[in-house]
Amino acid sequence: MPQALIHGRHYGTGKRKRAIARVFLKPGSGDITVNGRTLAEYFPRETSQMIARQAFEIIEKMSDYDVTATVCGGGVAAQAEAVRHGISRALLHVDGELRSPLKKAGLLTRDAREKERKKPGQPGARKKFQFSKR
Repeated sequence: MPQALIHGRHYGTGKRKRAIARVFLKPGSGDITVNGRTLAEYFPRETSQMIARQAFEIIEKMSDYDVTATVCGGGVAAQAEAVRHGISRALLHVDGELRSPLKKAGLLTRDAREKERKKPGQPGARKKFQFSKR
């Protein structure tokens, strides 16, 4: 995998549903910034914060890197998972040895589930209009 080093920072792209996260890692004190705000400000729910930090907890290097992420699209939960995916990919560029624990935890696999398209002649993707026999 080619080194993704941009201006001294390691880069990773994370995706989940319609959410896309651009994540930059640099050596630091463990600060996570999402769209110019702190992690707690951007993701007020504790579970979303935990999901975003999950990659660091697995490799046990929580306070070694500063994270700067830009996220757009999707909902709050999908954005948190996109940030997690981006952090995991960026950590691979930092150290290739981290691939095994991250892969085992399933953080490198892109969750391919997307919203199903609406079909013609139906009100939604699966739902049908009410059927009247007479």
